[in-house]
Amino acid sequence: MKEYQRKQLLERVGRDGSTVGVQLPEAIDIQGEVLDLQSFVFEIKRRETVPPGERERVDQAKRNLRRERTERLGQIEDNEVSYEEGEELAESIIGIDRALNALEQLEPVDLEAEAQRQDAADQKRWTMFLKKALGHTDSSRRGGR
Repeated sequence: MKEYQRKQLLERVGRDGSTVGVQLPEAIDIQGEVLDLQSFVFEIKRRETVPPGERERVDQAKRNLRRERTERLGQIEDNEVSYEEGEELAESIIGIDRALNALEQLEPVDLEAEAQRQDAADQKRWTMFLKKALGHTDSSRRGGR
């Protein structure tokens, strides 16, 4: 795939609000094991909170989804796939993000930790904006600082 196509896919996956209006994937293959993602998320969401007996199962599912997301994103970042495969991976990543958002909403919110995460994300976005605006992207850098 061409560099600009790879960047488009990565931007689409990283865009805030990319999961808005996206359907949960019915099932997803995570390291050779098929998870009926849609029914799992709806089953857990129906309860509004995670029962103590289900907490470990939900936490394991979230860890597996994050790991799979990272692996799929890496395939796009490392340009290991064709553009068509990259599009499919991007859609599946957005579906994984949608499922993770749904599962995260079930947890009690630690406002201080959430504020710190938001500050870190804002700072990262601001740094990336400045790097782009000043022309300090990885591909244009010569030597290190």
